[in-house]
Amino acid sequence: METKKLHGSSNNKDKKLKRKEVLEKKRVIDEIIKSAYAEKDHLVSFQPFRQYDRNGLSVYLESGSGEHLSSHMKRYIQNLLKVNMEGPYGPEWPTEEKVKRREMVAPEACYIFVRAPNVCASEIPRRGDMGVTSTHYIGEGDPVVGFVQYRFIVEEEVPVLYVFELQLEPQVQGRGLGKFLMQLIELIARKNHMGAVMLTVQKANSLAMNFYMSKLRYIISTISPSRVDPLIGAEKSYEILCKAFDHEAKAKLEPDL
Repeated sequence: METKKLHGSSNNKDKKLKRKEVLEKKRVIDEIIKSAYAEKDHLVSFQPFRQYDRNGLSVYLESGSGEHLSSHMKRYIQNLLKVNMEGPYGPEWPTEEKVKRREMVAPEACYIFVRAPNVCASEIPRRGDMGVTSTHYIGEGDPVVGFVQYRFIVEEEVPVLYVFELQLEPQVQGRGLGKFLMQLIELIARKNHMGAVMLTVQKANSLAMNFYMSKLRYIISTISPSRVDPLIGAEKSYEILCKAFDHEAKAKLEPDL
C-alpha cells in the first residue's frame, strides 16, 4: 500500500511539473508575440531595405497597420487583391474576398507598402491579356505599387511570422522585388525570435508556388492539408508553405523528406 501511495504521489509531482513547464513555455511564447507587436515600425532595424533600386525599378518601403488604413488604401488593397487573386481562387473568390476584407483591417495586421515616387498613377501601364488590368492607387503620397501583410502568430506551439498577402502590381513583377520583400520578411522574423515564416498559396497559382518553392526554398508544411491527410488535401485548393529557422520549428512544421 505504501509503495502505491508513493507512486501516486510521484505521478502527481510529475504532472504538476509538466503543467508548470507547459505554462512557462506558453508564457514565453506569448511574451515573444507581444514583444514583436510592440515594435510599431519593423523597418527601423533594416534601413538598407527601405529602398529598392534594381532592374529599372526605384521604390521605397514604409510600414503600416490594419487599424490605421486610410479609405484610399483600403480601396487600393481590395482592388489589387481582386486583380491578382480572382483568377487563382476561381469560384471561391466571392467568399474569400469577404474574408480578406476582414483580415485587411485587423489590429494585428502589419503592413509594408511599396511606393514608387517616379511613377505617375495615370502613366502606369495596363496589362490586357486575359482581361487582367493593373489597379491604380489614388490617395495620399506617392503611388503604391504593392504591399505585404503579415502577422505574428503561434502554430504548433511555435511563434511564427505568417505572411497573409504579398501582392505586387503586374508592371513591377518579375524584377526581383518579391524576393527582396521576402528576404526582408525573413529578417524581421528572425529579429523578433520567430521560429519560421509561413504562408498559404493557392495550388492554381503555379507562378507563386514556383516562386516560393523553387526560388526561395520554402516547403510544404506538416500542417498543410496534403501532409495531414492526402485525401483531405486533394479536396483543398491550397498548400501551407514554411521556412523554419531552428530545430524545434523544423521538427514541428517541416516534414522529414
